[in-house]
Amino acid sequence: MDGALMTVEGLSVSYGDFRALHDISMRFDRGSIVSIIGSNGAGKSTLLNAVMGINRKLSGRVVFDGADITSMRTSAIVAKGVTMSPEGSSVFEDMSVHENLLMGAYLTNSRDKRARMTERAYGLFPALREKSGQLATFLSGGQRQMLAIARALMSDPKLLICDELSLGLAPVVVNDIYDRILDVNEEGVTIVLVEQEVKRSLEFSDYSYVLVKGRVVIEGRSDELSEDEVKDAYFGINKYA
Repeated sequence: MDGALMTVEGLSVSYGDFRALHDISMRFDRGSIVSIIGSNGAGKSTLLNAVMGINRKLSGRVVFDGADITSMRTSAIVAKGVTMSPEGSSVFEDMSVHENLLMGAYLTNSRDKRARMTERAYGLFPALREKSGQLATFLSGGQRQMLAIARALMSDPKLLICDELSLGLAPVVVNDIYDRILDVNEEGVTIVLVEQEVKRSLEFSDYSYVLVKGRVVIEGRSDELSEDEVKDAYFGINKYA
């Protein structure tokens, strides 16, 4: 770890009169894996959209690699080095696997870099190489998730946000995908895992934040947090209700 790569500072977001995020502050250290845990409606997607420049921020700021990116367009944020693999294994179904990958490199003008990043993607996910000419609509759920991650990596990010990696997938597939995420992290990419699955999130991350109703209610080193307390917060039990 070598200091903060990205910080979220006092971020609040509203939809009309509804406050979705309340004064959120987070730190993502270089080379770390950070998990953001929360149930449906906790504010995870709102937070990600705010970080990626999709939602209008009510207050607060996001700083990445020393630059204030709070008001930047999404394309500029991606160019800075932040990218996201979206929830639901979202891919371009009417494009081939290879064409999907190239879409992830749309900001890259260098053919050599595109070729290098494509080879990296196929190296991480050999199943995609075998199906490179196949339409994405015919991929399995696990293969779609692999493609979504690989496409996000095509921009050669410093920080990769993975939204709900395990959603709807068999445990054996999820294990394989998480192993690949660890490989990416070992290459120096900072990883943000946004998950509902408490146990896996704590096991795979260095630091964790728990969101409940748009607020951070628990944070700390993942190996020091109580799984039971995190689950209580997740389900809104007692003081977290």
